[in-house]
Amino acid sequence: MARRRLTGVNHAGVNTKVKPKDIPNTISVLRILAVIPIVMLLIVGEYGWAMVLFAVAGASDALDGFLAKHYGWRSRLGGILDPAADKALLLSCFLVLGWQGLIPPWLVLAVLLRDLVIVSGALIYNFGIETVEASPILVSKLNTLVQILLVVMVIMNAGPISLPSGLIASMVWVCLLTVVVSGSEYVWIWGRKARVRGWRH
Repeated sequence: MARRRLTGVNHAGVNTKVKPKDIPNTISVLRILAVIPIVMLLIVGEYGWAMVLFAVAGASDALDGFLAKHYGWRSRLGGILDPAADKALLLSCFLVLGWQGLIPPWLVLAVLLRDLVIVSGALIYNFGIETVEASPILVSKLNTLVQILLVVMVIMNAGPISLPSGLIASMVWVCLLTVVVSGSEYVWIWGRKARVRGWRH
């Protein structure tokens, strides 16, 4: 029993010892789990604490990205978990804030449709043509940044700090623009690749 604990092997004979290269993936999983308390805090109107947890989640995103790049702790699983954690956090916040009337419902719908189109297209491409390698385009990264800033501004305005209404309204339209442009560019890029490489037989 003692030997198994030292070597990190459980009763099923599976190695459970956490290696340094697994740290970024562990952080991503914790960020996904953080979605639950953040959503609960937003629902009950505890915007100050929701803002704190959202900031911690954002810092963890920067941390796991730094570790993966600086130490080379990258993996295919990490390439899936990291964006999945970001999407889970952002979409959950958009849905709750939209339900509360703090973000326009049409913007929430646009964000959902964009992600649905991208995920559906990636699945079709992956199984119909070739394995998809996750590589976000520049405008998609900008869209993610704008979504994060919009969520932060809306939570701040609803809770601890009042912001000019015009500032949030402007960010809403910027967000919509980046949603439409990034979604359209993904469709164009992957549609062109699909035409060039053809379908699997």
